[in-house]
Amino acid sequence: MRVVSLMRLGDEETRLREQFPEVTFEFYKHPAELPKETQKEMDVLISYHSAVNAAFIEAAPNLKWIAWYATGVNSLPLDLLQKRGIKLTNGKGVHAQQLSEWLFAYILDDFKQLKAVYNEQKDRQFNGKRMSKTLDNATILFLGTGVIPQRAAQIAKVFGMRTIGLNTSGHSAPHFDETYRLADRQQWYQQADVVVNVLPETKETYHLLALDDFKAMDPETLFINIGRGTVVSTDVLVEALKEKIIRAAYLDVFEVEPLPADSPLYDLDNAYLTSHITGNGADNRVKATQIFKNNFAHFLNNKTLIENVVDLNKGY
Repeated sequence: MRVVSLMRLGDEETRLREQFPEVTFEFYKHPAELPKETQKEMDVLISYHSAVNAAFIEAAPNLKWIAWYATGVNSLPLDLLQKRGIKLTNGKGVHAQQLSEWLFAYILDDFKQLKAVYNEQKDRQFNGKRMSKTLDNATILFLGTGVIPQRAAQIAKVFGMRTIGLNTSGHSAPHFDETYRLADRQQWYQQADVVVNVLPETKETYHLLALDDFKAMDPETLFINIGRGTVVSTDVLVEALKEKIIRAAYLDVFEVEPLPADSPLYDLDNAYLTSHITGNGADNRVKATQIFKNNFAHFLNNKTLIENVVDLNKGY
């Protein structure tokens, strides 16, 4: 069994070799370092690099499983994996804490007017009369009810927020007061103070949010996108914000990444942008490797995987 990682994993490399001494592990800092012969012979690939495309996979005839260390798998040729019978797992859940912390950093920054407070500081103003909104009894609506929004909804409940979750079927999910069908989303927007997109990119979610979605929201809505940028086009976002159809947006993901320097989003005074960093965490690879270890033990025994298996038909 030959396992190749297209990233260095630090101390986890030694732990993997110790836990699975009968397995050959090879670790490379970049896909360009991978020898062609190794690529042909590898059984398992650990990566989340964009170089893992259709051509790369075609050049790996022995490949049986890709352990993708990111949550989103939309960059992979899923049809080819299905055709080849290659199994795929992802890093679902690894980023839940980091993303949730960033989400509430955005919300608190907005509700507590921290940018305005900082401007008063720079202007040497002491404004003891400033009033701010509270999260208590505010309603937060999530597009998606998976692991990440479940963790965020759990935190929201601590703040006293009402939590609404939208998913494909409207099935219940932990930490949500109410759940409804994503197809019926426009009838629930008006109830939300904060709308958060945490949906993956699939054929069904690409450009899912149209201008009518934003028009269905309350004008005071705060929109946050920490899912996938392609859920809404840049043009729609710009119009919704420029025309004050909604009050403001915090965006970490974009339709095109890196976000072009000439993007009109940079010019909007009610758009606050981060550079797809909300999932970044120093211990992400350790957490993802633990998922890999759990799966690999079963894979060696009976070729089955038990955790974070991606449905190649659905794309998540």
